[in-house]
Amino acid sequence: MSVDGVQKAKEHFGKLLEEQLARVESMKQAENWIDYSKLDTIKIGIAGGDGIGPYICDETRRVVEYILADEVKSGKIKFIDIDGLTIENRYKHMKAIPDDVLAAIRECHVLLKGPTETPKKGDPRGDLESANVVMRRELDLFANVRPVSVPGQGINWTFFRENTEGEYVLGSKGVEVTPDLAVDFKVITTQGTTRIVRAALEYAKKKGFKKVTVVTKVNVVKTTDGKFSAIAHKLKEEYPEIEMDEWYVDIMAAKLIDPARRSGYQVLVMPNLYGDILTDEAAQIQGGVGTAGSANLGRRYAMFEAIHGSGNRMVDEGRAAYADPSSMLRAAVLMMGHLGFAVRACKLEMAMDICQLFEKKVQCTGHTTGASSAEFGKYVMDTCMDPELEARWKAYRNK
Repeated sequence: MSVDGVQKAKEHFGKLLEEQLARVESMKQAENWIDYSKLDTIKIGIAGGDGIGPYICDETRRVVEYILADEVKSGKIKFIDIDGLTIENRYKHMKAIPDDVLAAIRECHVLLKGPTETPKKGDPRGDLESANVVMRRELDLFANVRPVSVPGQGINWTFFRENTEGEYVLGSKGVEVTPDLAVDFKVITTQGTTRIVRAALEYAKKKGFKKVTVVTKVNVVKTTDGKFSAIAHKLKEEYPEIEMDEWYVDIMAAKLIDPARRSGYQVLVMPNLYGDILTDEAAQIQGGVGTAGSANLGRRYAMFEAIHGSGNRMVDEGRAAYADPSSMLRAAVLMMGHLGFAVRACKLEMAMDICQLFEKKVQCTGHTTGASSAEFGKYVMDTCMDPELEARWKAYRNK
């Protein structure tokens, strides 16, 4: 046994505990949610990221500018281009998010972000932490919200994934005690769990849902998942009109693909890693990870993004202009709703359902034989402004 290795691991673990206790204290001092209606100007940052990110970000911006044209013209909405969130620039500075880029993001109220590449451990270019993980931590974007809907199958799910704890908060700070023993860490706090579960319960209450499902692995991961579970059920007592059940993550993954059971779920809340996995599975059921958007919400900042990867191969093969912007457009729906433009967010969502799930008159395939991002964007804009949009949407949905 390596005595030195064990001692170093203890010292390393001690420092991590001190960091996490400091984070707990900062959460106790949380500020109130920002009220966008009181802002003279809402600043929306645009960060293309890597690969196809700049292409689908540009198209999404074009659609949002079209839908919110009056606010853009009046100065209520201002778009700010944020460069430097590319893998090349991140390696240049050897930081997941370079300091000047993070400072620029902090000057915005919300961020519309393309996918960013996360290098694997052992990458010859060096090791970099995930830009998403760092951004969620630095901006305290604790709630990852991902809706999934398949009307024909009775699926209407909204996932609330805790964004700043679990296995990910210390995902790059594990320790190799000896050449034979490596240890990573999972963190669950009272404050972190309370705010994500309350967000899910409040959402269910606001939307008229009657059921919130908690997902854990509490039968095996007893301390951290046990804490998450206990807090969730305690908070539920404040919402007597809402039913709460709980499933282990492995059986939950099975139930999502069970036609006899999956329509029974509405709002689901879970720790970080489980949410990462289940929301990708859910998006695949909807039609693929390219069909879903993602919101990352905090009290002061918010970030909206596609949930798929950067598609570098499409860029290398000259097909980037044919990338499907659907996931980013779905993220824009969430962004517009979050900013208070609920009616127009609903219109964009109905247009996306028609264009992406129902009619499919213009389809992006990722190849030159399919539509370009711009062609699909025009299809969505034309559909969004159709005076018969709602009737058209209801006709397809009720088939």
